Amino acid sequence: MTVRKNQAALTPEEKRAFTNALLELKRTGRYDRFVTTHNGFIMSDTDSADRVGHRSPSFLPWHRRFLLEFEAALQAVDASVSLPYWDWTADRTTRSSLWAADFLGGTGRARDGQVLDGPFAYATGKWNIAVRVDGRAYLRRALGAGVAELPTKAEVEAVLAMPVYDTAPWNSSSNGGFRNNLEGWRGANLHNRVHVWVGGQMATGVSPNDPVFWMHHAYVDKLWAEWQARHPRSTYLPAAGTPNVVDLNDTMRPWNDVTPADMLDHRKFYTFDTEPAAAASQR
Repeated sequence: MTVRKNQAALTPEEKRAFTNALLELKRTGRYDRFVTTHNGFIMSDTDSADRVGHRSPSFLPWHRRFLLEFEAALQAVDASVSLPYWDWTADRTTRSSLWAADFLGGTGRARDGQVLDGPFAYATGKWNIAVRVDGRAYLRRALGAGVAELPTKAEVEAVLAMPVYDTAPWNSSSNGGFRNNLEGWRGANLHNRVHVWVGGQMATGVSPNDPVFWMHHAYVDKLWAEWQARHPRSTYLPAAGTPNVVDLNDTMRPWNDVTPADMLDHRKFYTFDTEPAAAASQR
């Protein structure tokens, strides 16, 4: 079974295997298809109409399925590779190891945001940005420029304590539910804030152009698993009959063969290096 590890614990060999698999998916054109899919959904998901991947209850199961598909693509290149996760409550500065030249490379230069080091720098000739929001073909970042600080452990703990998965009207204005507070439209702004902190393409619909996207979402996925462990009597909402959103047993586009119910237990597909433990009061 695949084990997803904290990126900070990866060996140099594991880092190289991961980045090499990414570069191979990019070379074959398969990587850009994931970017196109994500951009299409983030542009069409709105608060007042059909919404699947964002601003909706299915934000978490949709991205879990999206990451599973991407992880399978990586493993078709190298069976030893799994998606690492980035715990941004711990590795929260521009000097953290994931931004080193031997892994993802660092922030972009001041005048245009271009990332100049690491395997995804434009100068390597191996990471041309083809699915764009503008004319620039290079990976861009502006670490810490759009927002000063990444979310803290205390902010995450407050969101994990919320007992209800989601609430009406099931969009970005929903109050009091775990999903919307984790996604970042309400409260401490967790997931969304990390996208803005990284900046560059990560702050746009084509955010998967930056490989850190996958590590960020792998951690968001882990936080969902932790919430489930703490609240075993709470489940995905809404259950049925809800306009414009994906109910528990509705199929999710673009796959049309998977429901949120199918995605509730990550352990059917992978485990984490540290598996979430149920809260003592819930055992």
